[in-house]
Amino acid sequence: MIDPGAQPRSRLNRQRVLEAAIALADAHGIESLTMRKLGDKLGIEAMSLYNHVANKNDLMDGMIDTVFGEIDLPADEGDWRTAMRRRAISARVALSRHPWAIGRMESRATPGPATLRHHDAVIGMLRRAGFSIVLAAHALSALDSYIYGFALQEKNLPFHATEKTAQVTQAIMARFTSGEYPHLTEMAVEHVLQPGYDYGEEFTFGLDLILDGLDKALHAP
Repeated sequence: MIDPGAQPRSRLNRQRVLEAAIALADAHGIESLTMRKLGDKLGIEAMSLYNHVANKNDLMDGMIDTVFGEIDLPADEGDWRTAMRRRAISARVALSRHPWAIGRMESRATPGPATLRHHDAVIGMLRRAGFSIVLAAHALSALDSYIYGFALQEKNLPFHATEKTAQVTQAIMARFTSGEYPHLTEMAVEHVLQPGYDYGEEFTFGLDLILDGLDKALHAP
């Protein structure tokens, strides 16, 4: 059934198709996205979508490219470490908005202009900072592996809000007897169950460790 709030056909273009597809994936998951459902949301027949995207792969290429476009690009000038930190935090925020994109950001065989512009800007910043091309490749791999890996782990946690952390942790601890896992209990009681604990804050700690290591590698003899 066509969505009564769908956009008029005369206003349809590729960007609107991509935005609608992203909204569906955000709300219901990428597995639920079909051309028929997308057409319904836009108030058109599914076949009309092919005036704007070549096929489902082209649609996915455009969706991923749009997510890359949301990530802060490093400026032409400035400190590389600050720029890489800001970019990493921005990427994690974008992935939290679009969890369906986790695991798909580097999967496209035909990356779009925003994707290519993003990677070129990151490499350019590292090269201007004095990174060799090999060290820049190492840096990009280490940073992206950490960003995507953290986003995936955060997505799959058994709680989705800070206030639920204590409930889930206490439920897990209730399954074993006192003293059975002393180190795990210590971490839970002394850290996880403390007021204000937010697992997401672990991200910047690990990120800074990587940046420290890259800085050391950059200035090594």
